[in-house]
This record gives sequence, C-alpha cells and structure tokens, in this order.
Amino acid sequence: MQQINLTTQITPRQLQVLRIVAESQQSRCYSPTIAEVAEVLGVSRTTAFEHIVALREKGLLIKSRHKLRSLKLTARANRLLEDDRQTVTTGPSEAGVPLLGTVVAGVPVEAIENPETMSMRELFGSMDDIFTLRVSGDSMVDEGISDGDYVVCRRSATAHDGQIVVAVVDDGEATLKKFYIEPGRARLEPANSAYDPIYSDNFRIEAIVLGLLRRL
Repeated sequence: MQQINLTTQITPRQLQVLRIVAESQQSRCYSPTIAEVAEVLGVSRTTAFEHIVALREKGLLIKSRHKLRSLKLTARANRLLEDDRQTVTTGPSEAGVPLLGTVVAGVPVEAIENPETMSMRELFGSMDDIFTLRVSGDSMVDEGISDGDYVVCRRSATAHDGQIVVAVVDDGEATLKKFYIEPGRARLEPANSAYDPIYSDNFRIEAIVLGLLRRL
C-alpha cells in the first residue's frame, strides 16, 4: 500500500508539516510561517525549522530565501498527501474483511461460522492519525514483533510507561521500543536481550503502537 511507502520515507511529524502547509494554502491561499507551523505542532521554532529543512532535502518542500511565506509543496509532496488521503478514506478501514468466527489456539473444538465484517476502525477506533510502519530489525522479538512485520501506530507526542512507541532520539533516528520514564530522562527498552536500552534526555515520541500486521 502507498501509505507504507509514505510513512517510511518521512516521519509522522514531517507528514503533519506537509498537511499544515497544504491546509494553509487551501484555506488562506498563502503558506504558513515557521512560527505558525511551530504553534500548530506544539514545538519550538527551531524544531519546526529542522522538519522543514528535512522536507526540503527530501524534495517535498520548496522555500524561497528571505521571504516570510514562501513554503510550497512539490509535486511529489502533493502525490504523497493524495495517497495518504485515499488510504484513510478508501483503505481497509472502510472496506473491511470477512470475520467468520473464532478459532481456538488450544484444545480443538468445533468451528462455528458466524459471518461478520471486521474493519480497522472496529479494531483501533477512529482512523485519524493512524498509519503503519514496516519493522526492520529484531530488537522487539520478545514482544512478538519481528523483522518485516507492520506495526499499526497512532500519532502521539506522549505515552505511558510500558507502551511501545516510535521515538526519535538524539541522533535524529527513529526507533521502535518500550517507553519508560526515569528521573531526568527516558529509557527506551528493547524486547531482546541482545540489545541494550537507550537512555536519553533529548528525544521525542512520534507515535504509539496499537497493533501488528504480519503476512504469513
């Protein structure tokens, strides 16, 4: 699906920046300032500027120098946003798949078919800010998350202790880990004894993990 490609190319926060620029251009016919982007995101101007620079480097935003309202989406950015809108409105969350009943994973019992339809919305609630990411690596295998799986995430800047999150750490890299708050810092805990925890006082949470998709 295009949504998977989209969210692996840019971070959830960068996608939000593109949406802010697009909505401003559509509703007000001009681009937002960096200060306005920062206000909507709830971050500092420096952080908003860093996201904009990253999007420019990825060929998704154009900005003229020395102009206040010059942010423009590239054709590629418009295509990504259109793919994102189509995924939300016409993807599996709306169409659903047949739910035929229950199968026991313990002692075998007679299978009873009870046809229904199961949708992503029924599983995860509102589809606002829902996206998927393909997992690369094995640091979360003890939580049942393997290399090549897809995690279903909801954009969020906060999380509770023990939740699995997508976090961006000091070096700007995103990682999938269990989140714990410690005095003055966070601990991002892997679910694989071969990996060490990541401790950071300079991080941000991009999303929390709601579920898992796997192709057998």
